[in-house]
Amino acid sequence: MRAHVAHQTSPTQAASQERRTGLLRVVAASSTGMALEAYDFLLYGSAAALAFNKLFFPTADPLIGTLLAFLSYALGFFARPLGGLVFGHFGDRIGRKPLLIISLVMMGTATFAIGLLPTYAAVGIWAPLMLSALRLIQGFALGGEWGGAMLLVAERVPAHKRGMWTSLPEAGIPLGNLIATAVLAVLAATLDDAAFLQWGWRIPFLLSVVLLVLGYWIRTTVQDTPIFAEARENAAHEAPVKVVLRSRRRELAQCASARLTENVSYYILTSFVIVYAVENSGVDKSVVLNALVAANVVQLFATPLFGALSDRVGRRPVIIAGALGTAIWIWIFFPLLETRGSIAVCAAIMVGLVFHSALYGPQAAYFAEHFETSCRYTGMSISAQVTTVIGGAIAPLIATALLAVYDSSTPIAIYIVVVAAITVAGVWWSRETYRSDLGEMPAKHGGR
Repeated sequence: MRAHVAHQTSPTQAASQERRTGLLRVVAASSTGMALEAYDFLLYGSAAALAFNKLFFPTADPLIGTLLAFLSYALGFFARPLGGLVFGHFGDRIGRKPLLIISLVMMGTATFAIGLLPTYAAVGIWAPLMLSALRLIQGFALGGEWGGAMLLVAERVPAHKRGMWTSLPEAGIPLGNLIATAVLAVLAATLDDAAFLQWGWRIPFLLSVVLLVLGYWIRTTVQDTPIFAEARENAAHEAPVKVVLRSRRRELAQCASARLTENVSYYILTSFVIVYAVENSGVDKSVVLNALVAANVVQLFATPLFGALSDRVGRRPVIIAGALGTAIWIWIFFPLLETRGSIAVCAAIMVGLVFHSALYGPQAAYFAEHFETSCRYTGMSISAQVTTVIGGAIAPLIATALLAVYDSSTPIAIYIVVVAAITVAGVWWSRETYRSDLGEMPAKHGGR
């Protein structure tokens, strides 16, 4: 009887445990969607470099075919601002949860459908047209995914732990990329090039249905955020986008600058690296894919660590350090790839993604702390997705074009340095936000 009494849980402990379990479920709901985002979008980027250039955009010049494949890749990014506006508007009006379920279903269904597409050899011009249409659906859905997924967590946790908790679903990005690159690495190791191009490339896209079903199930079990529920009762009738564009232009610019280097460096490190290392430097494809797997394992843990660090020292110092580190490392990154050694290639990508983690870990909390509840989803989505067009969409295109024209990595490195300088300037100009209460309307302010 004593043993039974000793192990009884008090009502306070039970309530605390229930809150923690609920929060972990919310983190899982956000993380699964973010993992699917990374899996879907980055799988397309890898496939564009490895297969789509041959199957959907066949030309006499392999580099031109790659450029065309990356153009279809970029289409999804151009749809993201529109998705951000639509999902942000309704997310600020009717809730974060329902919009996140819609984005997940659209995103996962489009990716699965890509795995069923006929190629150019089978249906001609219809193949790239169908591929591009599905890419646009992916991009539109993803435009609303990040802001909502981050807010589902950010609006539930205390300020002194917000960086850590929001960085956990952000770690879904390296997790999704890890799964995608792991699947590609297995296929590269078990299939020859002919088999991969004939049918093997379809497997990763069809497997996305697993993440779709899991994410849908988890998201239907969580509730909307308490802060949003309270703000909704006192919501103004003015459209959130009008509020953001009228009174939060400075915050939009500051958040966009913080996003820029993170986006550009990520797609150079995870998509363009395949073109540069395999097509230009003669590195074995499996070496690059294995290096991406190892680097994403490291980033899976590095992202929450930098998020937690931003709770202690502030968002600005961590983001600025990530941008400066990226600007320096890019001059080492390309020479390491050119050695073609497995360890050197792995180190190049791994260190680059650690600096990316410093940029990405504090990002969700930093963005959320710049906007009030009634327009937070919209503000986060606009600043993130417009920048994603400039960063993620055209970064592989710019890098591939620079390589084609100059046959050197130096112009690409200069491009990264310029982008990093913009991030440092924008974040330096912003205020420190890491103790902000998301339930309060932020006051108008100047710079730091």
